[in-house]
Amino acid sequence: MDTELNYLELVTKDIRFTDCYKTCMNCGICSAICPAAHVYDYKPRELYSIIQRGSNSEIKTMLSSDIIWECGQCLSCKPRCPRNNIPGVLVQILRKVSQQTGLYKQSTKGIAQKEIVRSIGKNIYATGYCISPDALIPSDHPELGPVWEWTYENREDLYPRLGSPYKKETIGSVRAIPSKTITELQMIFELTNGTDFLNTIMEGESWQ
Repeated sequence: MDTELNYLELVTKDIRFTDCYKTCMNCGICSAICPAAHVYDYKPRELYSIIQRGSNSEIKTMLSSDIIWECGQCLSCKPRCPRNNIPGVLVQILRKVSQQTGLYKQSTKGIAQKEIVRSIGKNIYATGYCISPDALIPSDHPELGPVWEWTYENREDLYPRLGSPYKKETIGSVRAIPSKTITELQMIFELTNGTDFLNTIMEGESWQ
């Protein structure tokens, strides 16, 4: 079944494709300005070259590789392209197709999507926050060190002392998001197929 997929069609039918993909003349300005290109063997220009060639096998290889996960989404490329291409948005499309088709699992960086769903995806769905301080359990995040361990253990007292409305339904940082708002947020997940999309990435593994 996998060999029957038309990867170019999956990419080009995305509603964002028309806005981010114009006629690329391979000038390389996007690669020259790209911060990620100075860290990784990543060149935004090459993504356009691959799409222009239209080889299904080549596009599949790209969707299975680390290259589409090396973009930092800073969008420095957007204002600099003389043809009004947006490589950063093309990357978003490529990532989505990679996730939908399961090809992300063949990439070392791509497979990290599962952990992102378990942490950030779950946090947003349950609390309305990308990162909730209650979720940063020190034993799971030893890299945060002893200062965070102390902060976590004393957060009930510490945050209010610092002027934060911790777990209170008002305005301010780390406030409690009203249950009605959380319900509306979860409805958005459901109605936009966001929940199904995350379930696709997790392949049935519980994350909610």
